[in-house]
Amino acid sequence: MTRPHLLFVYNADGGPLNALKDLWHKTVSPATYDCQLCAVTYGPLGMRREWREFVRSLPADVTFLHRDELAAQYGVRGVALPAAFVLDGAQVRPWLSATQVREARTLDDLISLVRASLTTTAGPDAGVRPA
Repeated sequence: MTRPHLLFVYNADGGPLNALKDLWHKTVSPATYDCQLCAVTYGPLGMRREWREFVRSLPADVTFLHRDELAAQYGVRGVALPAAFVLDGAQVRPWLSATQVREARTLDDLISLVRASLTTTAGPDAGVRPA
């Protein structure tokens, strides 16, 4: 049985200039920053250690993408972000909605959400349940 592949997608574009702009926005005006996934999983020095360790412990392969990368690699556009998806072959299926991710106001909230959304049932989803 293969491990599921989860895609966590930020509501931000990739690249160094965008990263600097996002860091500035999160610092100056965190209440108006549009990516809750980034806000709770990253600090000023990069990905939070607790999140990195949690992701490594998941029974799934995990990839992090920016919205422009999701569009370029999988042709997915016009979906509310941040969100998480299951990669099923070449098909990208919703797993955690933008509403669910946005409601995770802290890193502990997000970790609890991911844990609650994982299942141990075998089958085509191999341990994950779509939203």
